[in-house]
Amino acid sequence: MLSVVTTEQATSELRLDLDAIVREGARRMLAAALEAEVDDYLAAQAAERDEGGRRLVVRNGHARQREVTTAAGSVAVRAPRVNDRRVDPVSGERVRFRSVILPPWCRRSPKVAEVLPLLYLHGLSTGDFVPALEAR
Repeated sequence: MLSVVTTEQATSELRLDLDAIVREGARRMLAAALEAEVDDYLAAQAAERDEGGRRLVVRNGHARQREVTTAAGSVAVRAPRVNDRRVDPVSGERVRFRSVILPPWCRRSPKVAEVLPLLYLHGLSTGDFVPALEAR
């Protein structure tokens, strides 16, 4: 016979509401995608070395935590940082890693940003924004 063993932690996790579970899943997936993006960038630049044989592109911890508003709600993110010591020969400026997934200026997903003007047009201030949400 099959028996189910529950721990106190598992029981407390099941008590979370559905939105909290979705937000936690979104946070984990975003963190994994950012880590994979940095790992790919580092692997592509692994051959870049200075005169002493040290890598020019290395990890540099994580940025401060920030909130990003997504369709799943507000998600706390700590983006990985990269120390890129290479210099662009044309401009003479240091090369910098910029995440394609989560740019440094991004505080809300593009989907959320495109819905905000619609909400305003459909009467967010009057509370009649159901038609705007039905379209999304």
